[in-house]
Amino acid sequence: MPPTTGIGVPRHEEQQLQERLARSASAVDGVATSTEQFEKWFADRLAAQVHEVVPIPFRDLRNWSFAEGTGNLVHDTGRFFSVVGLHVRVDDGPVREWWQPIIRQAEIGLLGIVVREIDGVLHLLMQAKTEPGNPNGVQLSPTVQATKSNYTGVHRGRGVPYVDLFRQVAPHRVIADVLQSEHGAWFYRKRNRNMVIEVGPEVEAGDDFCWLTLGQVQQQLRIDHRVNMDARTVLSCLPGPALDSGVHTGTELLHWITTNQALHDVDTTVVGLADLPGWRRSDWSISHERGCFFSVRAVDVRANSREVAGWTQPLIEPHGVGVAALLVKRIDGVLHALLRARVEPGYLDAIELSPTVQGTPENHAHLPGLVRDQLRDLDRLRSRGRVLFDAEMSEEGGRFYHSRSRYMIIEVGDDHPDQEPDGFRWATLPQITWLLQHRHYLNVQARSLIACLRACVD
Repeated sequence: MPPTTGIGVPRHEEQQLQERLARSASAVDGVATSTEQFEKWFADRLAAQVHEVVPIPFRDLRNWSFAEGTGNLVHDTGRFFSVVGLHVRVDDGPVREWWQPIIRQAEIGLLGIVVREIDGVLHLLMQAKTEPGNPNGVQLSPTVQATKSNYTGVHRGRGVPYVDLFRQVAPHRVIADVLQSEHGAWFYRKRNRNMVIEVGPEVEAGDDFCWLTLGQVQQQLRIDHRVNMDARTVLSCLPGPALDSGVHTGTELLHWITTNQALHDVDTTVVGLADLPGWRRSDWSISHERGCFFSVRAVDVRANSREVAGWTQPLIEPHGVGVAALLVKRIDGVLHALLRARVEPGYLDAIELSPTVQGTPENHAHLPGLVRDQLRDLDRLRSRGRVLFDAEMSEEGGRFYHSRSRYMIIEVGDDHPDQEPDGFRWATLPQITWLLQHRHYLNVQARSLIACLRACVD
């Protein structure tokens, strides 16, 4: 048998794929689509896709209601998602117990990017897609971005383009296929299937779709609110170079992750949304009594480019702009990123690896602890380090209303200590890429930053 990589792919095929991805990443001026053609196409999609989102009181929701007894916000079909209450107890941090609303969505969504070779260069089929929570309407999205309720037609609307390519794919056409989590603070154990598959010349781009090289997509990451969260997480799951060793070996990293998952006590209990301690429900929102964190609101949506022309739904509206910052450093000449083992109530496991710094300043201003100190220290790190990436990006626009985060990658110098604070580990980019071939190791904010880091170092 030929030698294989850790996931069973023959090494020569893996090397060929790496060369093809590198060639696509270097084609920043385009092959099938020039930069000028892309900008015109994107402007045309922005003008053509009508999307009107109006906040409404809960009583005007159609097909949604507060369930008798629990007060949970549920859809009449019992599908899509619901907003429920969660009681949380943790063994670490400045707050050890709290209650909150959270989105419960048992369905596993599909996030998929189709790739195809055009003139000898791999291209990604990207979609121009509006979401009700996007702050700017249209964003670059995966080829397919759909919940099971959507692609099985529960809404009785139009079908999801290209979805059958993923449901009937031959194994040798699969480049990436892994279950990953979503925001652990706002989703309860939500997972999406992140897929990349290769197709032949029989697959063409529809009006809302465009063939772009990996390099072109990576350039778009630097533009505020241009590439959506779902596309970023799929991009992060692309395979990379063979596993290497840095400050730690791969086995040492897995041991550290497993130790944190086993030792942290995170007790979560789904409870009713009615009379949730610390939260107040009005005609228009469910909000925390301190006025921080987030609110649950309702919206009425009108769209001409979605499976259905209009609907109403609840959305999570965060308070404040989040921060996600990744510190990187060359240690013995090898680039490392500093990741944190972070507890969030919605994770399937107790922890996932997050960026070095993750939080919303307004939510931590009144709390002592590491995150508040890190957020206050960011300006100093920026001034003393080299900023490789800095852009404001949207979070999931299908469930969150105008959720914005500032994503940064800062390269620190020799004056920054190699020593790892408690709960942090340095890892190389190949090691992180290897972890991303497996489920539930890196959270969605870290995955976004890894997609951006690749754009910086390719």
